[in-house]
Amino acid sequence: MLPADPAMLLTFVVIVVTVVLYAMERLALEVVALGSVVAFLLIFTFFQPADASVTIGASELLSGFANPALVTVICLLIVGQGLFQTDALEKPAKIIVDATRKRPVLAAMPILVAVAVISGFLNNTPVVVMFLPILSAVAAAQGKPAGRLLMPLSFIAILGGMTTLIGSSTNLLVADVAARTSDVRLGFFSFTGIGVILAGVGILYVLFVMPFLLKPRRSMAEEMQVSSGKQFIAQIAITAGHPLEGVTSVAGLFPALKDMTVRLVQRGERPILPPFENVTLMPGDTVIVAATRHALTTALSQRRPLMATESEEPSDLEASLPQRSLTLAEVVVAPASRLSGRTIAQSGFHTETDCVVMGVQRRSRMPRMAMTEIRLEPGDVLLVAGHATNIQRLRTNRDVLLLDWSAAELPPRRLAPRALAIFALMVAASASGVVPIVTASIAATFAMVLSGCLNVRQALRAVDSRIFMLIGASIAAATALEVTGGAKMIADVLVMVLEGQRPMVMLSSLFLLVMLLTNVLSNNATAVLFTPIAVNMAIQSGMPVEAFVTCVIFAANCSFATPIGYQTNLIVMGPGHYRFSDFIVAGTPLALLLWLTFTFVAPIYYGFSML
Repeated sequence: MLPADPAMLLTFVVIVVTVVLYAMERLALEVVALGSVVAFLLIFTFFQPADASVTIGASELLSGFANPALVTVICLLIVGQGLFQTDALEKPAKIIVDATRKRPVLAAMPILVAVAVISGFLNNTPVVVMFLPILSAVAAAQGKPAGRLLMPLSFIAILGGMTTLIGSSTNLLVADVAARTSDVRLGFFSFTGIGVILAGVGILYVLFVMPFLLKPRRSMAEEMQVSSGKQFIAQIAITAGHPLEGVTSVAGLFPALKDMTVRLVQRGERPILPPFENVTLMPGDTVIVAATRHALTTALSQRRPLMATESEEPSDLEASLPQRSLTLAEVVVAPASRLSGRTIAQSGFHTETDCVVMGVQRRSRMPRMAMTEIRLEPGDVLLVAGHATNIQRLRTNRDVLLLDWSAAELPPRRLAPRALAIFALMVAASASGVVPIVTASIAATFAMVLSGCLNVRQALRAVDSRIFMLIGASIAAATALEVTGGAKMIADVLVMVLEGQRPMVMLSSLFLLVMLLTNVLSNNATAVLFTPIAVNMAIQSGMPVEAFVTCVIFAANCSFATPIGYQTNLIVMGPGHYRFSDFIVAGTPLALLLWLTFTFVAPIYYGFSML
């Protein structure tokens, strides 16, 4: 049966073509999304729904770009960026990784299981918001892409949310509609039994099968900044009150510098060489170390930095080079450079560039001497620190070649407690229901910028254009499908086709159709549309109404196959650097697995014949 309404028919065509183009990834996702919006605008400029009482125009189709869900997701991305920028969760992540060093898989598995349990009692969105930065930090500490853990986080939160009445807003919505259209009254744990079975099957798939299907993706910046393991020669000047003052070597090493190799301790005119036996660092000592860029970044970004970002002339660190504005970058000494044959002190590099050399890297064997005594050669790599504007000026410097990809802002870890407090208040306020999550997320975004954890440029950089376009376009498609009556027509066809079929076939078909639509429409819209239909199907067939109502609940929660299926998928899409096809590849088998599980378990659970 084809729809006679041209607007409805064209709406179906646009939705199908859009989903196919999303999956093919021949065009940028933003281009496809924008194209679908343009198509809907043109359709409803020349055609209106057959129902004369209903009209749809540009304001309705474009309302998705101001939707609270979109604003919430963007604000959550910015808040997450604030946590990442300050390295607020690096320490707890490192504790988890250290505790599970022998079996790295155990670092994430207990967290994901905890997410499943908590999601049964809290709304999924704040749960994902709560654990996303933790799992991102765990992935970073393990040296793995965040994409390995973030899609599993979203999926497991959805699975846990389908086990209780309050686990998801969809569950509450279906229960409310069912109570108004039938005598079914769902309690808190009414469907927990079968929900736990479905969630258990899904969690096993997510933990043990999905890792083989999920292709880890890194952002371009991550690909270019992968640590090579090469080391820089750097030096740490021990002054009065320095964090290393009074530190004594143990078994020939300095435990406080476990991520660095101490090559020499210069004490006045006397060099102390390894192994270091009972050496206590004191003011006036200079510690020469070999360390990776990551280790030097950590030393610089601590609340009490091990290394001072100051030049030969003493300067006020807070006044001249505030820690939160520091940028680190790598430069190569150019051929015929004026720096060649000179030490860093003789070169006048700081005076000319306002940047400070923090380390020297040489391909040949590094001499065992202070960094400031090394005579530079063409090809040497210098790790330099300075304001972002001063770093960018190095592009025009003829003595060094700036490696643009290497520039990265120093994490202002002293602001980490502030970022954590903002994040915790946002989660508590939204999870407790004191304020809507959209209000809490906007307030937290403002607080992150106002407190200095992020600047405006960093906040804008966290906004993912793919998510912005994807949400706006998907809401336009859902609006068009509902207003034209396309969604109702699909439901009517289902009832007509399944009339007189066996209970198992009716239940399985209802689950499959709702599952498919919930990945294109919003899960709440799908649930509201199909709950009355499910009640009528149950009454007509003489089957338990509760079985059909819970069928809609579980199927509407199976929003795994597309990022537009559920808000948590969109939240993890940006930080995980996922593509649309990643959700299809990893999420479709999960949705089908739950469909098959429900098809065979539901008749037994609700006590009616499978024949």
